[in-house]
Amino acid sequence: MFNLKGKVAVITGASSGLGKQMSMAFAKQGADLVILARRIERLEEYKKELEKEGVKVLPIKCDVTKTEDINEAAKAAEREFGKVDILVNCAGSSKDAGILEMTDEQWDFTIATDQTSVFKMTRAFANIMKKNNYGRIINIASMYGLVGNTAMGTVAYHSSKGGVVNLTRAVAAELAKYNITCNAICPGYFETELTSAVLNTDDFKEYMKRTVPIGRYGHAGELNAGAIFLASDEASYVTGIILPIDGGYTCV
Repeated sequence: MFNLKGKVAVITGASSGLGKQMSMAFAKQGADLVILARRIERLEEYKKELEKEGVKVLPIKCDVTKTEDINEAAKAAEREFGKVDILVNCAGSSKDAGILEMTDEQWDFTIATDQTSVFKMTRAFANIMKKNNYGRIINIASMYGLVGNTAMGTVAYHSSKGGVVNLTRAVAAELAKYNITCNAICPGYFETELTSAVLNTDDFKEYMKRTVPIGRYGHAGELNAGAIFLASDEASYVTGIILPIDGGYTCV
């Protein structure tokens, strides 16, 4: 089960963090890859590692907030592979502040990067999937798209990820007739190069013990199984679901 050999997967934010981790997971399942990020030099370096799994890899420099970059990436992917089977919308960033202090610039940046980019990527690559009457779209939202929090002010991030959650449902309903599924994963606290410093402080470890039933943050690779399942042929009757992978944070 869950063999992705012969499939083509497009993954954004693939130069670091969860996007990089999932790229390797898809390569190990046999999928050829189109990896997107702004830092092309990192993608070129990572390509060598991914190709050791016996798959083809196309790195493309792409800023997911720019429509032109996205459309050019879609053309390049289709030109190289002739199709796209899987899209993982993983790229994201945020400028955090609470509702009373957040500036227009912080809000606009976060919404553009974390929500509008998912719309633009989905529009471009779903049009390729439609041609082949097949597709698997996986949006990486957040547990913060399902709930609020008392630990920090992150109102724009909550809003953007909540938008991704319902965008997922809308896309699932619209594209089902083309045999395209669309699902979202809502990660909890995961250690990446960007989050490690915060997650490993004594205060945050104590916070996780109080709020995360499993009592810790997610380790590298613990998100991959959910993504592989949703990308598989076996998940053909699964669409519009919102899957938290958060150690139980949203169940209490």
